[in-house]
Amino acid sequence: EEVGGPRDDVWRVQIKHTVKKHLEKELQLRGRGIKVLSLFFIDRVANYRAYDAAGQQTLGPFAEAFEAELAAYAKEERFQGLPWLREPVGNLHNGYFAQDTKKVLKDTRGDTQADDYIYNLIMKDKERLLSIDEPLRFLFSHSALREGWDNPNVFQICTLNETRSAFKKRQEIGRGLRLPVDQNGQRVFDESVNRLFVMANESYEDFAKALQKEYEDDCGVSFG
Repeated sequence: EEVGGPRDDVWRVQIKHTVKKHLEKELQLRGRGIKVLSLFFIDRVANYRAYDAAGQQTLGPFAEAFEAELAAYAKEERFQGLPWLREPVGNLHNGYFAQDTKKVLKDTRGDTQADDYIYNLIMKDKERLLSIDEPLRFLFSHSALREGWDNPNVFQICTLNETRSAFKKRQEIGRGLRLPVDQNGQRVFDESVNRLFVMANESYEDFAKALQKEYEDDCGVSFG
């Protein structure tokens, strides 16, 4: 097992393929009124939002890689018909993190009062997030979002953290195990649509495969 977080070459590939899968899902669902969301779990807030010497927010390495990959895919002809790609890239992704008293983003355990504030913010924005007119589509979170936040339209989960707790992994994957809804709030029962893509490091991938097999055995279904 590696110590010190995921290697650069690993997490860059994870981000690249998560963006690709997101855009392909957008093409698949285009015209059906179903908002597509991707969720990234990260190991440290500084890897997404950093601060310069003047205390101003700057892009961390994860955010830089994400914006570079999105810009590269946006040039492909097949994705030219996605109007939200013409939005400023800063409107397309955001992080939900706790803040200290000076409004500086910080790492937390996921069960503090500071976490409660940001989770409430996510809950209040839930309807906005599901609107096709809202450009925000890529969400970054430091702690595993708790059971209170189950967004049905998370189709891609990218784990850029090292999670050794089986319970926490189940929490993270569970954020995408919901039937999606359309713009009228109606659940979509469509096998071709209801698929969750998990872009994980090797150890997490093994866990996800085992969890899928467990669901298949318990429910008598096959996820293909």
